Amino acid sequence: MDNEAVLALFDRQMRENPPADGPGAEVERVGRVVRHVGPDPAWNGILWSGLDEECAEREIAAQVEHFASLGREFEWKLYAHDTPGDLGERLLAAGFTAEPAEALMVAEAADQLHDVALPEGVELVPVTDAAGVAMMSAVHEQAFGGDASRLARRLELQLAEAPETLVAVVAVADGVPVCAARMELVPGTEFAGLWGGGTAEAWRGRGIYRALVAHRARVAVERGYRFLQVDASDRSEPILRRLGFARLSTTTPYVRRP
Repeated sequence: MDNEAVLALFDRQMRENPPADGPGAEVERVGRVVRHVGPDPAWNGILWSGLDEECAEREIAAQVEHFASLGREFEWKLYAHDTPGDLGERLLAAGFTAEPAEALMVAEAADQLHDVALPEGVELVPVTDAAGVAMMSAVHEQAFGGDASRLARRLELQLAEAPETLVAVVAVADGVPVCAARMELVPGTEFAGLWGGGTAEAWRGRGIYRALVAHRARVAVERGYRFLQVDASDRSEPILRRLGFARLSTTTPYVRRP
């Protein structure tokens, strides 16, 4: 895989010219910024920017003003290769808060079609309704902490209004959800995004996470997607590296609340 070429393709398809992600949401290109805007529980934020030292502060101020007028929290999704080089410092000065950085990891989907044996008594259950979303949310809160209710509302809407863009699965052990993950399928692109892969602490290190990657890879290939993309935490990155994912950049969420 040509990492530099794939990163350029990712920027072009997923950041500069993406479709809206979710019911009721819109993608807007304003000046040198591409932003995603939508009513709760949609994600609001900056997907891409092409800034330089001369215009950066002006563009930042314009986005702060826009989302403040909507009364919405928003995220500026900053990548390590974005310009200018001090954009993160400028966002902090404008009142944003930096959250933990994640690695942008990408692999050819066809290279992830591994046969991974699940532990005895564990089965994969597709998520197709509110009951499945509730199981996913329970695992998410165990694995990552925090409240997953907003995510649950978003997934329920997606399943109801655009089910072809979401593949979600829960690993269940004797009726108890122990791992969950989803895949966002972006129409018109070559990338399928792997999100929310989390395992209850007692079940980590037993191959379930790897099995969910392989499961989603098979679906991605069947539906014509070439690449798998992950924003990987420090916990997930080593596993993905062993599976053959390449680190193409780093992404840091900068969040500003109204």
